[in-house]
Amino acid sequence: MSDQREEFLAGKRPDDVALFLAESYVSDDRLEQFGERVDDGTLIVVDGERGRNAFKAATGTGAMEFAKSAMSTEGEIDDDLAGGQCPDADADADGEHAIQYVFAFAEEQNESVGGIYADGDVVHAYAQCTCGTAFSDRWNATDAEA
Repeated sequence: MSDQREEFLAGKRPDDVALFLAESYVSDDRLEQFGERVDDGTLIVVDGERGRNAFKAATGTGAMEFAKSAMSTEGEIDDDLAGGQCPDADADADGEHAIQYVFAFAEEQNESVGGIYADGDVVHAYAQCTCGTAFSDRWNATDAEA
């Protein structure tokens, strides 16, 4: 795992965003020069503005608009950001369910908000499945097994 991704997952890069783009979704060898090759795609950690622009260029959707639409459905996104489990997979055993892309950012600890925010930095992650379901997950950065 790259140092950038480890630092991001530890909550040490709150001004950056992470993007996972599945090889089946975006097949462009040039992505590897900007990020880290992982099993099923490329994972990029980059400053927030550039990351949001890259996300829009790759997906055709604004990053924050996507996050807002995915917030209403909870699912499981791998704590390495390179995959996850679509919440609709159990109900739709015959359908294809694979993560197309993930957008994530870290938020610094905020004790006044309470909940997991009081416990430490929080990673917010949003994923798009091939079935069309967009979903979200979040966890304390200290809980990530980076």
